[in-house]
Amino acid sequence: MDSMILQTNDYMQPEEDWDRDLLLDPAWEKQQRKTFTAWCNSHLRKAGTQIENIEEDFRDGLKLMLLLEVISGERLAKPERGKMRVHKISNVNKALDFIASKGVKLVSIGAEEIVDGNVKMTLGMIWTIILRFAIQDISVEETSAKEGLLLWCQRKTAPYKNVNIQNFHISWKDGLGFCALIHRHRPELIDYGKLRKDDPLTNLNTAFDVAEKYLDIPKMLDAEDIVGTARPDEKAIMTYVSSFYHAFSGAQKAETAANRICKVLAVNQENEQLMEDYEKLASDLLEWIRRTIPWLENRAPENTMQAMQQKLEDFRDYRRLHKPPKVQEKCQLEINFNTLQTKLRLSNRPAFMPSEGKMVSDINNAWGGLEQAEKGYEEWLLNEIRRLERLDHLAEKFRQKASIHESWTDGKEAMLQQKDYETATLSEIKALLKKHEAFESDLAAHQDRVEQIAAIAQELNELDYYDSPSVNARCQKICDQWDNLGALTQKRREALERTEKLLETIDQLYLEYAKRAAPFNNWMEGAMEDLQDTFIVHTIEEIQGLTTAHEQFKATLPDADKERQAILGIHNEVSKIVQTYHVNMAGTNPYTTITPLEINGKWEHVRQLVPRRDQALMEEHARQQQNERLRKQFGAQANVIGPWIQTKMEEIGRISIEMHGTLEDQLNHLRQYEKSIVNYKPKIDQLEGDHQLIQEALIFDNKHTNYTMEHIRVGWEQLLTTIARTINEVENQILTRDAKGISQEQMNEFRASFNHFDRKKTGMMDCEDFRACLISMGYNMGEAEFARIMSIVDPNRLGVVTFQAFIDFMSRETADTDTADQVMASFKILAGDKNYITVDELRRELPPDQAEYCIARMAPYTGRDAVPGALDYMSFSTALYGESDL
Repeated sequence: MDSMILQTNDYMQPEEDWDRDLLLDPAWEKQQRKTFTAWCNSHLRKAGTQIENIEEDFRDGLKLMLLLEVISGERLAKPERGKMRVHKISNVNKALDFIASKGVKLVSIGAEEIVDGNVKMTLGMIWTIILRFAIQDISVEETSAKEGLLLWCQRKTAPYKNVNIQNFHISWKDGLGFCALIHRHRPELIDYGKLRKDDPLTNLNTAFDVAEKYLDIPKMLDAEDIVGTARPDEKAIMTYVSSFYHAFSGAQKAETAANRICKVLAVNQENEQLMEDYEKLASDLLEWIRRTIPWLENRAPENTMQAMQQKLEDFRDYRRLHKPPKVQEKCQLEINFNTLQTKLRLSNRPAFMPSEGKMVSDINNAWGGLEQAEKGYEEWLLNEIRRLERLDHLAEKFRQKASIHESWTDGKEAMLQQKDYETATLSEIKALLKKHEAFESDLAAHQDRVEQIAAIAQELNELDYYDSPSVNARCQKICDQWDNLGALTQKRREALERTEKLLETIDQLYLEYAKRAAPFNNWMEGAMEDLQDTFIVHTIEEIQGLTTAHEQFKATLPDADKERQAILGIHNEVSKIVQTYHVNMAGTNPYTTITPLEINGKWEHVRQLVPRRDQALMEEHARQQQNERLRKQFGAQANVIGPWIQTKMEEIGRISIEMHGTLEDQLNHLRQYEKSIVNYKPKIDQLEGDHQLIQEALIFDNKHTNYTMEHIRVGWEQLLTTIARTINEVENQILTRDAKGISQEQMNEFRASFNHFDRKKTGMMDCEDFRACLISMGYNMGEAEFARIMSIVDPNRLGVVTFQAFIDFMSRETADTDTADQVMASFKILAGDKNYITVDELRRELPPDQAEYCIARMAPYTGRDAVPGALDYMSFSTALYGESDL
């Protein structure tokens, strides 16, 4: 006899198994006859009829067509009423055509076998009808048909320790499975505690009798047949159990509705809290930025080094202590915002729109303003400190030169204004003239110092020295006095020259002494000035240059000493002449005021200043060596830390696009990277300490590294932000995967496709790459459809598609998400099909906190059929999906 095969998308045994089962165990045919007959009658009695013999009563096709109309709720073609074979075949064919129209493909079965009363084919046809109309639509946790029905049985009987449902044959032989299903839903019908596993007949009869009496489930099997068969017929048991499933499905719907509402309300409550947290964090961060920017923009200089160094210390505290927590807050704010938007999108809620001025872009703009204000502030501070250092050095140099010059000019105006030439002898006049020539030489020698004083005063003015008025006044006084000295000198020379012809002899030795003593004295004064001159250097090369110049100066001392002795020799010769010839000028030199005692005193002073200068240069050389060590120490660390940060950035980028393991593996990997990065923080702090030592030592450049502390800071902050954002992206992918029911294999496929078409390896696809990706995955679309898809994955019209947007789109069509209509339907079930729901019904059906949440937000129902306490659940369900600030 030909076999029959059912081909659907649901559970179905292979054809040869079905045939073999019937041939091997005739008892199964008996069980199927009884079960299928009872099942058919449970539906036919609704039409006022029934069958007695399953293979006989369906032969004319009339009751078969009637059965299909009852269980489908649809009308079939009008049956043939004739009793001839051709009429019967026509009716059976109409029934088989209707079955085929429901997506069931029948193979190797025809109307003739049914009309001829073929038992095997008739039972197979009825089993096909049962599968299609009683079992196929059963679904539990996305399984279906046999697996769904089995999972439902296992769930319902799980609390009963002596029941273990693993199949649809021997698991039901002791009858406890049937009793457990009844007791789970209607505990008042069976005293389950009195049942024994070793008394299967009592258990089965109890379950079948109670089901027929109270649940309107006809008795489809005999307890003796089940107990007496080694392996009860699976189809018979499935048919019987499906009747229990349909009998109790109403309770299941109410439970599902309540669970769905609880889930929706919990999501809304959590989202509202996340919105409040975001608003507060954004307000606090914006307020901090608002307070900080004016401080960073204040570039008013201070007059003292101490005040500017305090400003620099305040800025270091800001970078080291105050800003890092705010960087973390800003990063956390973006993470919270992205997480919230992901949760809202996954739960079909509108996107969150922060208050005016508190968008992530507003935060980023404000932060950009902060960094713009911060930019250059530290450089300005250091430049100001350099300026003040330079100013202090110049001011001290000005005071020294001015004091030396003022000391030299003291009394010179009075001396030039003397009228001593009027009563002098000829020799005295000539002496006065020679003395005046020596003074002019001395005056010319001091011209360079006056010009230096004026140049220093001008530089102090250009560098905005705070005490410039007093410097300018002193400089002006010196210049005015210098001009007056020049005028007085010229006037005195003219007077002496007028009387020169009246004067005769002059002592050449005094003149020679004066001419040599004056430049030598000026040289000593210059040497003393140079030896006492302060210096400021920044490199070893500079101090070495000063040391070399000093050594060169010391090399000239022997020749200078010879000059000193020669000058003193001239003075001694004068003394001899005066003593020998009793010259009227004995004891004085009319041509100069520079005495041998003064020359020896200044010479001794020069000799004392030389070792002091040696010591100062040695100390400065040691300081510059220490500065060089600080540069090398900082450079060695920076040259390791800088590349390390860059390497970590690249490794994080690779991890975020690789597909090794699950998303959880990637997340764990990233968190391990985050831990290693956080553990690296002491090295950054150590570098900050070395940087502070460098700044305190006033070191302004470093040839041992291209990295500045600012480079390292920016790189470190970017690294922390990148790892946190990357972890957040993976967490959001996990949220999306779990919420959308995406398997790890699907996620890997999505990632592989994305990576392949991310041709520029930027973590984003442009429009053309995204179109190519869709085409590779089987999408056939025109321009309008592609534009619609782009509006979904790129709502901001940036021209790129991120991986998050890509997986959101790929899972959007199949996602099992709740909608406003689903929530409204769930409330309608709880309300017993009414257009309103009462306060008592909400408190009875929902957990206390979520019941009160609904009561507080539902508007009173205003329909004509309203009763006291009636609430409008329809508008509330719509509002859940239409507003984000309930």
